[in-house]
Amino acid sequence: MSSATDRQIISGFIMALSAAIFWGISGTCAQFLFEKRNVDPAWLVSWRMLIAGIILVAFAIIRKNSDVWKIWRKPKDALQVLLFGILGMVAVQFTYFYSISLSNAATATVLQYIGPVFVVAFYAIKNRRWPIFMEYLALILALTGTFLLVTHGSLDTLVISEAALFWGIIAAIALAFYTIQPVQLLRSYSAPTVTGWGMLIGGISFSLFTNPWESSGIWDPGTWTAFSYIILFGTVISFSIFLASLNYIGAQTASLLCSVEPLSAALTAVVWLNLQFTFMDWLGTLVIIITVAILTLAKKVKKSKVPITPVEKPINF
Repeated sequence: MSSATDRQIISGFIMALSAAIFWGISGTCAQFLFEKRNVDPAWLVSWRMLIAGIILVAFAIIRKNSDVWKIWRKPKDALQVLLFGILGMVAVQFTYFYSISLSNAATATVLQYIGPVFVVAFYAIKNRRWPIFMEYLALILALTGTFLLVTHGSLDTLVISEAALFWGIIAAIALAFYTIQPVQLLRSYSAPTVTGWGMLIGGISFSLFTNPWESSGIWDPGTWTAFSYIILFGTVISFSIFLASLNYIGAQTASLLCSVEPLSAALTAVVWLNLQFTFMDWLGTLVIIITVAILTLAKKVKKSKVPITPVEKPINF
């Protein structure tokens, strides 16, 4: 293996890990905005999608990406991208951030990461096949990790609110839909094009119900810093370097490295916001990360075409 190739592989690892870390920190920035600055989750989601969508579509136009306008020429594809933006993008963004507002960035991120289990269940039903052993194992681990995270191992205790648990599970289901729905589009168009339009459409449609033009929360340098981080590092830059990493290390390896995201969210919340994360919380997080790793490896074993990670992954951004 040449040194140039070695450098490319190392670069791919660094980019994928950086993207996962950026996403995790982005969740903690959102928690800061909700807890410390009283920013409304719906307001944040509207502006995140609007600004990120404009930037991504603008980049595609500047780079003269041939499919940036082509996606609108076929009515079927245009309808699919509209559905992806209005249903997929809005759902995955709002449920995740709302879950953070009800609990914390670490818990919300970990709960959302059981989404791939719902993806496996969907394709098992659709293709009328029994899951393989590794998928059964992943399901058991996902349930175990969730149980440890929300009960700390006690059947009589729920350490997060029922609303937080409910929205965390809904966020995982939304992530599964967000992963499955644009598959056909991504076979014909680039991920930046699909995601850029999805973000922009989602932002416009969600704005009709959230009125983002009215300021939300307390705005000071800390607020602007966290908000800017979510847009730039937690969305545009993270997505770009994650896609670039695929050219060097492939989707399987990049997806495995993205499992660092929940750890990133947990560590930054503990250090920055003084989140009390117990041994059971860490154990539950680890079990769910192992679940994602097993599902990614199971995909490789089956040589399946079913996507396990979001196409942000397109973006958990």
